[in-house]
Amino acid sequence: MVSQGAVTPGQGRSVGWGWFAGWLALGACAGFGLAALLTVGIALVLLAAVAAGVLLWKGPKDAVSGLLAGLAVPLFYIAYLNRGGPGNVCHTVGGGQSCTDEYAPVPFLVAGVVLAAAGFLLFVVLSRKSRTTGG
Repeated sequence: MVSQGAVTPGQGRSVGWGWFAGWLALGACAGFGLAALLTVGIALVLLAAVAAGVLLWKGPKDAVSGLLAGLAVPLFYIAYLNRGGPGNVCHTVGGGQSCTDEYAPVPFLVAGVVLAAAGFLLFVVLSRKSRTTGG
C-alpha cells in the first residue's frame, strides 16, 4: 500500500533557499543602487524597497539574512573593476593608451567575503533553529 501525503509550501529546504535567493537579489539591487546613487541608483533603491515589502509580507523571516549576502555582490564587482589597482593603470587601445586611476581591490574583496559569509552562515543557523523548534 502506498501512502501519499500533501507537501505544504512552507516545508523543505529548497523553499527556504529560494527565499534566501530572493533576498540576495534584493540586496544586490540595493547595493548597486547605493553605489550608483547619482545615476540610476534612486530607481534601484526604490525597486529594492518595494521588493523588500513584498518579501517581508510573503516570505519567511529567517531568509532576510540573504540581504547581507546580496550586499556583497556590488563589492565583488567593484573589486573586479579595480583588479589592476591600486594606482594609475593604462591599457592599449586603438590609436594610443587609455589610463584610469584604480583603487586597491583587496578591501572591497574582503568586505564582500565577510558579508557573503555572514549572510550564508546566519541563514543556515536560523533555518536550523526554526526547523528544530518547528517554527
